[in-house]
Amino acid sequence: MKNFNFDEEKLKKFVEENIPKVTEEDIQKVLDKEKELRKKFQGNTWLGQFIKDFKIMFSMVKDYMNGSYREVPWFTIAAVVVALLYVLSPVDFIPDFIPGVGYVDDAFVMGLVLMMIKEDLYRYREWKVQSELKNSTQGGGENIT
Repeated sequence: MKNFNFDEEKLKKFVEENIPKVTEEDIQKVLDKEKELRKKFQGNTWLGQFIKDFKIMFSMVKDYMNGSYREVPWFTIAAVVVALLYVLSPVDFIPDFIPGVGYVDDAFVMGLVLMMIKEDLYRYREWKVQSELKNSTQGGGENIT
């Protein structure tokens, strides 16, 4: 069997180089692919460990785009979009169709981006919880957990 190791530094460089290139069209691509993304996270052992992170990241991007949450740097939104577009791409550093290892690089990218944005994600989650509490007393809200 061929060795499918990947170069972590190349992946890190890929992520860092693509963050400044993210456009609103890229964000819309991610938002339009919510079902496909959920399926990838729910049906995969490598990505499954990130399902809760995916949900909150996706929610943050959605709230950013609809204007309800703007207390986050563009860098953070762009980093999330790069990670999710990477997960969506079937042909990346290790093609997803390779059984057993095809999503290892996707999981690495998710972990890398989570480390890069952890403080912003934490602040968003706190805001979202408070927002949901406020909405629940008023009869609305979306649960991200």
